[in-house]
Order: sequence, then C-alpha cells, then structure tokens
Amino acid sequence: MATPNESSESTLRKRRVETSKTTTTHSDENTPNNEEDTCKAKKKELVTLQTGTYWLTRIVLLRSIAFIYFIAFTVAYNQNKQLIGERGLLPCKDYLLSVKRYVGGKIDMSAFAYTPSILWFLDWTDMDANLDGIALVGMALSGFVLLTGTANMIIMAMLWVLYHSLVSVGQIWYSFGWESQLLETGFLGIFLCPVWSLSQVPSRCPPSLISIWTFRWLIVRIMLGATQPVPNPMSYYMHQSPWWFHRFEVLSNHFIELIVPLFTFLGRRMCMVNGTLQILFQVTLIVSGNLSFLNWLTIVPSLACFDDASLGFLFSCGRGAKQAVLDLQAEEAAGRTPKPTRGMLIRRVVNVALGFLIGYLSVPVVLNLLSSKQVMNTSFDPLRIVNTYGAFGSITKERTEVILQGTLNADPKDPEAVWEEYQFLCKPGDLTRRPCLISPYHYRLDWLMWFAAFQTYEQSEWVIHIAGRLLANDTSILSLMEYNPFQGRDNPRWVRGEHFKYRFTLPGKGPQGKWWVRKRIGAYFPAVDLVALRGYFKSRNWPHPDL
Repeated sequence: MATPNESSESTLRKRRVETSKTTTTHSDENTPNNEEDTCKAKKKELVTLQTGTYWLTRIVLLRSIAFIYFIAFTVAYNQNKQLIGERGLLPCKDYLLSVKRYVGGKIDMSAFAYTPSILWFLDWTDMDANLDGIALVGMALSGFVLLTGTANMIIMAMLWVLYHSLVSVGQIWYSFGWESQLLETGFLGIFLCPVWSLSQVPSRCPPSLISIWTFRWLIVRIMLGATQPVPNPMSYYMHQSPWWFHRFEVLSNHFIELIVPLFTFLGRRMCMVNGTLQILFQVTLIVSGNLSFLNWLTIVPSLACFDDASLGFLFSCGRGAKQAVLDLQAEEAAGRTPKPTRGMLIRRVVNVALGFLIGYLSVPVVLNLLSSKQVMNTSFDPLRIVNTYGAFGSITKERTEVILQGTLNADPKDPEAVWEEYQFLCKPGDLTRRPCLISPYHYRLDWLMWFAAFQTYEQSEWVIHIAGRLLANDTSILSLMEYNPFQGRDNPRWVRGEHFKYRFTLPGKGPQGKWWVRKRIGAYFPAVDLVALRGYFKSRNWPHPDL
C-alpha cells in the first residue's frame, strides 16, 4: 500500500508527463515541418523590410537596363550591316571619312569629340565584322546582367561605350529620341554599381540616394518634355473607339505627362503614385502601338520611385538578395554598421560629383523646357548624358505610305504593264495583312519609310538607293523585307514608288478580310532602271548595284 507521500509524487510525475506531451504537441504544431510552412514563415519576416533603402531597387533597375540593351544590340546585329555596313544604304565608313575630312584629315581628339566611337580605333578593312563584334559583345554583357541581376561599373561602362559607338555612326537610322534616352539611362546605370564587385547586395557599396534621384529626375524630364508610326493589332480597335474615349485619352495624357511627374517631389507615397501611373501609362502605349523599345525604356527610370519595401514582393523568400537586405537592415538597426572605408568615402565623393554634373548639364535642358521655342530629342553635349525628349512635337492627321513596286515590262509607261508590290516586315502595305506586333523590337527601315512618306524622295535619297538595290535583287536589302515578288524570277526591269493615303477599315463595314483601305495620291518617285541610276549613284559615291 502506497504512503501519502508516494501517492503525491506519483500524481506529480503524471502531471509532468502530460504537461510535457502537451508542450511537445504545441511545439510540433508551431514548428514549420514542410516547405510551404517554411515559406509562409519567411513571408511574415519580409514585413520587416524597411523603407528608404534601395538595394532591391538597384537589382530591378540593372536588370531592366540590361533588357533594353539586349534588345538594342540584337536589333543592331540583325540590321546594321544592311543599313550602315560596307554595302549598307548609308555606310558608316563613308560617314567616318567625311568627319575625318571635316576636322582636318586626322583621327585625333577633335574627331573623337565630334563622333564618339571606338570604331575610330578599329581596322576599317572589314567594317561589317566590327559592327557585328560590337553588337555581339553588347549582347553578351547585357545578357549576363539580365540573367544574374548583378553588374559593376566596368560592365555598365562598357555597355554604354559600345552602344554610344553605334549611335554616333548610325546617322538617320539612329536618330530617334530613344537612342539618346538609352544612353542617358545607361550612363546613370554606371553609378548604381560597385566598381569591381559582382555581388547583388555588396554590403560596402549601398545604392546612392543621389543616383536614385538622377533616375527620378530623368522620368520627370521625359514626361514634361513629351507631347504611331507603326500600328499593331490593338491600334485598329483603339482607332474605332467612341469620341468620348478619345477625349478621355487626351485629358489623361496631359494629366500624366504634366501633373503627375511633380508627385516625385511630394514624399515617398506620392513618388510611388507617380511611378505606378507612369508604368501603367507606358504599358497602355505598348499595347496600343509599336514604338520600338521607347515605352519599355521609359518604364526604367519610373522604377526608381520604389524602394526595397515596395519591391520586396518581386523577390522570392529564403536565402538570396531579399534575405541579405533584411540582414543588412537588422545590423543597421542594431547599430552594427561597418565603419566607412577609404573606398566608401571616395565613392561618396563620386556620387556627389555625379549630382553636380547632372545638375549642371540640366540647366540648358530646363531652359529649353521653359522656352516658347522648345526643341525635342536634342543633346546639348556630345556624350548625350542629359538630353531633351519628346516623342512627337507634331503629328500628321492622315497616314501616308510609300509603296515600292517593280515590273518586268520593258516599257514602264505601258498601260498594260503589271506592277508588283514589295512588302516590308511591318509597315502597312498589303491591305489584307494584319498590323504586326513587334515591340520592344525595332525595324529601323520600316520606321524611316514612314518619315519618308511625308517628305519628298529628294529629302530622303536613300529611298532611291533602295530602288537601285531592288533592281539588282540585292539580298542584303531584301533581308529587311517580308516579300519579294521577283524571288526566283528575273530581276525587275523598273522600280517605282507610289504614294498612298491609308486608313483603317470600319469593323464589319469594310471590304471583307481587309484591315486597310487606301487612296492613291500620286507618284512618289518615277520609274527608274539601272541604266538611269548609274549617274545618280556615281554622284553620291554609292556602289552601282550591278557591280
């Protein structure tokens, strides 16, 4: 028989065991025991991301800049040889020679200042190889940054130099505002990065607030300075919208471009509102038209309106960039920030110098914005570091197109002559062809053909150069076109340019299967043959197509 003390001890042991089981059960319930629970627990920790830091913002910005660079260099690789190569429509070698003559016949700093390009220092005997090499290196470097989300100043500076080298010799093919905008954006991207490190979150090189503000200043200038050459399928339906929708578009356009950019200076939340509205605005433009990588590029500086706390959702839970930022913020909160090194102090001086440089170069840009004679898409320095922007200062109310046609008939004036049309890769031509969807890619020749349509062929002599190359069935030029009616047949005897006015058909009311209707305006340039063009080509130092 147990004594009272033994009975009491037994009861206590039972209670301890029960308590231990209960505690163990609760502990097991609260411990993440699978991957899903672990992820949920991590997500709860992510709430602690603090505002006012830009580690993750830097990664997003670098990847975005690299994406645009990759597209731009891909376009260059696919089209440069035909446009500015050895036998291009406007060879860059001829352009460099003309600059050399202009500056006194020597390749020195004056030549480099006039046309900043590494092509000055390369062998000109194979210019096509030089152009391809620049494009391929640019694609490789930008692809690396895009995939890894990391870069240093050397990589970003190389990308900027390489693309600057192409823009400087690209002539009219690289005369668009987004080329300067990419160069300015890429220049600012250099100062986002550490000098050497390829860490996504280099603890001793935090993103400079000055650098972030240079991107914000860029989006403010782009929008305040702004006011569709190649339509896409959605353009057709947007065009058919009711009158009230078009008025809403105009009002919202003015609000977003003139009022919303000022939100940047009204604190964190309003700055984020600006960034959000600008991105949504650019996405709308991307959906409704083919404007190359312009709208994609304009999204980039808008991303600087967001800090780590607002961009954390873009990064996965667990080890990685987000956790590294959380650790750095925890150390800073605990007062364990490392003492600035000499290199960190020098970097701060560089960041301040960047701020002063952008401020100084912005003076003529701001004066231009305030001027009654404002100019758009203009650079006030040869390196295109700070520029003015604006998609179109004015636009035509009607769409006109130049249609190139060829015939095998010996007499171009014969009313029985059969004229067959060439089709470009994207621009309107065939009435039954659906508008293309190519953004952010860019067909430079298609774009320039739109500009040529509201000029004369005397103002766009390269159109006659195209005609001569078509008479010879030149494969390099034909590679920039979708359809050659004389493929596998004799070369055309004559080529001419016809001028048409194009407009969209009405849904359900136009000719069946047609997206466009057109009306002939007249001849854009008269019928020409290789014999007649011999003197024309010689006077312009163009190689004759039949040679």
